[in-house]
Amino acid sequence: MSGVMKRMGMIFRAKANKALDRAEDPRETLDYSYQKQLELLQKVRRGVADVATSRKRLELQLGQLQSQSTKLEEQGRKALALGREDLAREALTRRAALQQQVSDLQTQHQTLQGEEEKLTLASQRLQAKVDAFRTKKETIKATYTAAQAQTRIGEAFSGISEEMGDVGLAIQRAEDKTAQMQARAGAIDELLASGALDDPTGMAKDDLTAELDRLSGGSDVELELQRMKAELAGGGERQAIEGGAGQQAQQAHHQDRPRFDKS
Repeated sequence: MSGVMKRMGMIFRAKANKALDRAEDPRETLDYSYQKQLELLQKVRRGVADVATSRKRLELQLGQLQSQSTKLEEQGRKALALGREDLAREALTRRAALQQQVSDLQTQHQTLQGEEEKLTLASQRLQAKVDAFRTKKETIKATYTAAQAQTRIGEAFSGISEEMGDVGLAIQRAEDKTAQMQARAGAIDELLASGALDDPTGMAKDDLTAELDRLSGGSDVELELQRMKAELAGGGERQAIEGGAGQQAQQAHHQDRPRFDKS
């Protein structure tokens, strides 16, 4: 059972990987990577700004403590000049505590300043990398777009694209269906001619009927032709008879006319 599940899992992962590979657009992946780099660069810049803000805050605190320390020193001098050694000692004691705070803040300030310099340098390097990636990204996108267009043009000319394949299949189906219909029509004509199928309209004739009709039609034409020849022949004889009778009458008329003697 475990082997079947492993096999099903492998098949599912293979199909999912193929589907993802088909759906993946390298241009979209590059744009996404570039967006993530910009977000990282923004975080680094924000970190640099936060460290610089902390450093500036420490500098302000150091300035305040140093001012207080200078003031306590002056107060101690005045108290000592007035003979108040106790007040002078108290002022110097407070000043010593402030100096310790100043020393601690200076250490923190140096640490923050070093971190700020590191983050600034990292930000500059990351900015250079992001700029280089952007240039490379646009170059790859342009190359991919050109290759994609060239591939589509080549597929269109070769007829192997999906769209052209569908058109080719449609043409092939139309040609097959036309050939099938022509074969069916020819077979029906042969069956009707042989009398194997009855024609409900009575228009179709078998071979024997068609041959008899042809012979009958030819006989009718021959008979009509003979009749026309006979009519033409009969008309010629009548004209000849009528022409001979006319000549005899004319000769008799000339013989009956009286003759006059010229003397």
